[in-house]
Amino acid sequence: MIKKSLILLMYEAASIQRWNDHIRPWTGFSELDKQAHKMFFAYVLAKCDGEYNARLLVEGGIFEFLHRVILTDIKPPIYHKLVAGKGRSINEWILKQLRTEVESIGGGFYDRMVEYFTNDDYAHKEKRILRAAHYFATEWEFKVIYPLNSATYGIEQVKSEVSAGLASCDTFAGFRYFMSAPYLQNFMLLISRLRYQQRWSRASRMPQTYVMGHMLIVAALSYFCSLEIGACASRSVNNFFGGLFHDLPEVLTRDIVSPVKASVEGLDDIIKDIEREQMNSTIYPLLPEAWHDEIAYFTNDEFSSKINRGGKIEIVTTDDITKKYNRGEFNPIDGQLIRGCDHISAYVEAYLALINGIQSEQLQTGHTNLYNRYSGRIIGGIDFGRIFDDFKI
Repeated sequence: MIKKSLILLMYEAASIQRWNDHIRPWTGFSELDKQAHKMFFAYVLAKCDGEYNARLLVEGGIFEFLHRVILTDIKPPIYHKLVAGKGRSINEWILKQLRTEVESIGGGFYDRMVEYFTNDDYAHKEKRILRAAHYFATEWEFKVIYPLNSATYGIEQVKSEVSAGLASCDTFAGFRYFMSAPYLQNFMLLISRLRYQQRWSRASRMPQTYVMGHMLIVAALSYFCSLEIGACASRSVNNFFGGLFHDLPEVLTRDIVSPVKASVEGLDDIIKDIEREQMNSTIYPLLPEAWHDEIAYFTNDEFSSKINRGGKIEIVTTDDITKKYNRGEFNPIDGQLIRGCDHISAYVEAYLALINGIQSEQLQTGHTNLYNRYSGRIIGGIDFGRIFDDFKI
């Protein structure tokens, strides 16, 4: 069962501003956006490497995300000194802070989180990938702020520390593959725009959220739902990355708000056609051909539950998957659950703005309509109605 407190904890990352002792952009520089960017890098680096456990990678990313939210915005040099001196004690304290929220997730999730932070040998390869992903996302941020901070004391030292940290990650083949592949680096530069694309563009909100951070929230919620329903490993991983990539086409089209899509019959289908055309012309040329089918599986009909039977993709329901196809051989993905989690994210974003005193017709209407849509609703065994009740105003 996903607790309200766990969802709110993840959204605290949207209020934690990075580089807040430097001149920086006001958009897309929250801890939430950084953690989302890190998981995109982790996906690409892992695919480059080929030798990794996808479930350990996904869970390690979520564990580190929650860990970082608890530690808030400690400066990296101070953080590393603390971890070097008192790392085990800090991890034990953080695990205690998270226990109440995380133990409610099924499938032994909390026990694996304890193992992740107390056993150095657990998920060893995946930890290296995530560490490199962290430094790549940090380096991207630093390249943005560096020209603005030439007069800031110590900026050259920070530059050296970022470079040294990234260089120290050259410990696995996927790192070297990525560094020698400018087309993949361009892919990551392209999708970094999602850190700047504002959610609810017609409404003022507090905290502001951006498309990339929203994608991570949807991915994490989808993964939690997967554990709740006993999804197999490939289904759980697909649901995470399906959530992470579900808005990828928006890097090319930008967000087209739901009322606009619904205003003209057939407009949504036209938008989908344009998105596929843009994906084919811009995104796929930046990726190895061997990755195309998987990215298409995540982004085409992204809110339909699907299986792959003998190379043929079939649209099914999440209930069908649970009853008949909950095995890796079918490569299942629960688009219906991902859609529900997408709407939880939008609903909570409206909720947070409203309880922070920002009143607007768009926020109130969106919050009410989403509540009415999910009141009492169960999808694949997950009581979405209860989650929506938790955030009713």
